[in-house]
Amino acid sequence: ALLGSVDLADLEMVTNIHVGAAITLAQAFLPAMREAGNGRIVLISSRAALGLETRTCYSATKSGMMGMARTWALELGEFGITVNTVAPGPIAATEMFHNVIPEGDPKLDAMAASIPVRRLGLPGDVARAVCFLNDPDNSFITGQTLMVCGGASLGSLAL
Repeated sequence: ALLGSVDLADLEMVTNIHVGAAITLAQAFLPAMREAGNGRIVLISSRAALGLETRTCYSATKSGMMGMARTWALELGEFGITVNTVAPGPIAATEMFHNVIPEGDPKLDAMAASIPVRRLGLPGDVARAVCFLNDPDNSFITGQTLMVCGGASLGSLAL
């Protein structure tokens, strides 16, 4: 919704989904990771955290996840636990994306042309980033956000 139409009940719901669920899950796994002396937490944020029209609640909670990851990285690093975020967008071939822009819509080609790599992302692009950050050998990367967006985060993105 545009700012004038934002419903605080929507903000509360999205906050519970994005922020609350992340906290609950991290707390559930934290004792085992501390005991093991290592662990990986990767939160899925969004390129929309940098701003996207009509996405007040969504962008607020996704940017909040980035702040949580940085805070947790400071708190958990001494236990060998890294915390990072992956911020995808725009990722085609997903229900969420095609609920906004239906498959076959001419906007898809225009959007792809506006992205530096000239294509929309795919779920595998995001999965590979998460796998990279989860790799046990990548213990020196923490508190970071990896934008998996084909360069869309370098400028503005119009839907």
